[in-house]
Amino acid sequence: MGKTSQKNRVFAEIHETVRGLHGAGLISKRRMSEFEALCQLDIEAMPAERIKALREQAHVSQAVFAAVLNTSVSTVQKWEVGDKKPSGPSLKLLNLIERKGLEALL
Repeated sequence: MGKTSQKNRVFAEIHETVRGLHGAGLISKRRMSEFEALCQLDIEAMPAERIKALREQAHVSQAVFAAVLNTSVSTVQKWEVGDKKPSGPSLKLLNLIERKGLEALL
């Protein structure tokens, strides 16, 4: 079983459990709505050009950008030339910067 299908299966199990807890009255309608909203957050991959443009729009160096994202300068450099692709928390932070600006993380 691949890593992605295993991850999807785990998320499906978590979702089913939360629905069961809601059905049993242990999770409020409001919390269930919040959970559903979080499940719908799709984070799309970000191409190298867009990462570099985000950093340049923020008028910061690669070192400052790396510090804000809690990663290394070499990782930011690899992202910007396309040698490496951001994933997980880094990708979520990049999408947040794109939507809200770098100030959202400062």
